[in-house]
Amino acid sequence: MNMTEFRWHGRGGQGAKTACLLLADAAFSSGKYVQGFPEYGPERSGAPITAYNRISDRRCGVHSNIYEPDYVVVVDEGLLESVDVTAGLKESGAIIINSGRAPEDLRPLLGGYRGRICTIDANRISREILGSAFPNTPMLAAAVKVSGVVDPEKFTADMEESFHHKFASKPQVIEGNMQVLKRSMEEVQG
Repeated sequence: MNMTEFRWHGRGGQGAKTACLLLADAAFSSGKYVQGFPEYGPERSGAPITAYNRISDRRCGVHSNIYEPDYVVVVDEGLLESVDVTAGLKESGAIIINSGRAPEDLRPLLGGYRGRICTIDANRISREILGSAFPNTPMLAAAVKVSGVVDPEKFTADMEESFHHKFASKPQVIEGNMQVLKRSMEEVQG
């Protein structure tokens, strides 16, 4: 079975769970079998949260947390100092971190991880385009670009359709989010 697994790390209120579920929707729209689910604990705004995706060409009967992900997405760079974000991460995959720093500058914070490190300044991109820091949309785009789990052009078209449905009464939100997606795919490093 060809399966790709993601683990998302963020803080409550940053949209990591939402980005995880949007990735599941995008993969489903591409004809894949998907799982997208958060790990619930004592969540509150600002508390660390974890979410997971399984994306496969065939139905998957496994329903547990993901302990050996292909990709890890870190929505809050501050978590590198308090959470073992690389635990179980396959070195054939990658870690994608919301940071304005170069990928190699973050390697010392990753507990000996020798695989691919990718960075994107999701906060800056969303502030420049949307006027506020909403890191989940740029991180979602970076995850798609780095992993190749869904075709980027199909992903962009599916997201535009989703935004039109979700924000029908706010066309400025649709345009801004589409700009964020496209720019994020261009700017992810690593």
